[in-house]
Amino acid sequence: MRYVVVGAGAVGGTIGARLYEAGREVVLVARGAHLAAIRAHGLRLDDPDRSRTLRIPAVATVGDLAWRPDDVALLAVKSQDTDAVLESLAAVAPEVTVACAQNGVANERAAARLFASVQAVLVILPAEHYEPGVVIASSVPVPGVLDIGTHPAGVDAVSAAIAADLSAAGFSSRTDPAVLDGKYGKLLTNLGNAADAVCGAGAPGFADLVEAATAEGRAVLSAAGITARTGDDDRVRRQGILTERPVSGRSRGGSSSWQSLHRGAGTIEARYLNGEIVALGAAHGVPTPVNAALLRAAEEMAANGEPPASRTSADLTVPPR
Repeated sequence: MRYVVVGAGAVGGTIGARLYEAGREVVLVARGAHLAAIRAHGLRLDDPDRSRTLRIPAVATVGDLAWRPDDVALLAVKSQDTDAVLESLAAVAPEVTVACAQNGVANERAAARLFASVQAVLVILPAEHYEPGVVIASSVPVPGVLDIGTHPAGVDAVSAAIAADLSAAGFSSRTDPAVLDGKYGKLLTNLGNAADAVCGAGAPGFADLVEAATAEGRAVLSAAGITARTGDDDRVRRQGILTERPVSGRSRGGSSSWQSLHRGAGTIEARYLNGEIVALGAAHGVPTPVNAALLRAAEEMAANGEPPASRTSADLTVPPR
């Protein structure tokens, strides 16, 4: 089994590097200066204990690879980039297994429209990517939790094989026939990412903002009849497994959305996190003013190139309930 990691940023780069270190065959799909740095010098993985540079093969697009029947396309791009990647992948490798190691719950639905074999991966992995050719993983000795099951439910031999390889690479990984319940629970946790990006985790009113966004999310999922493992379950899954420490004397900067603004990516994932709740709320008659306000602000900041935490909670326009 070969792993083609599509999106070699914080999450994808960490997964790809650890699988490669464990002796698995890996190809990275990256772009721009990050791809150039990986090709020229290798991918550097920094964690609290050490730094190492790995000469992992890398290509620019999924079309640059000779695909094999047993390949796994492990998607780690941001959700806003998923559709374009899937269309390109379907054109060159329509029979491969697609494993969505991404936040949100829309990626698996999109993949299932084009591919028969889709795996959902719950990702709890504190990692960062700011510099071309470098990814940072802040938990050791276990870098993260990566549970896996088939979409929309169940497990199969591919799930088991991937979980075994991820476990061999040092992750806490198990098969989970109800993995989407976990991903919906993680979605609730990720509703705070936009608040982190907009005003920063230490800002006045941040905790109240996250609490209000999460309460809306719970109400929406309940109205939609969707089971979600709660934030408490997420914390239990992390307990004793994730042990974050500073890397090279520097603590983790912020959420994946915070990092998108910090890099000036021009886009942000909020449409597939807070936006998922807003859309479900509209469909089921549940008001979601806080998530809607966070979505608007996060997308405005990304489009305008504003740095993270450059607004305050008071800047958000939240209609009265």
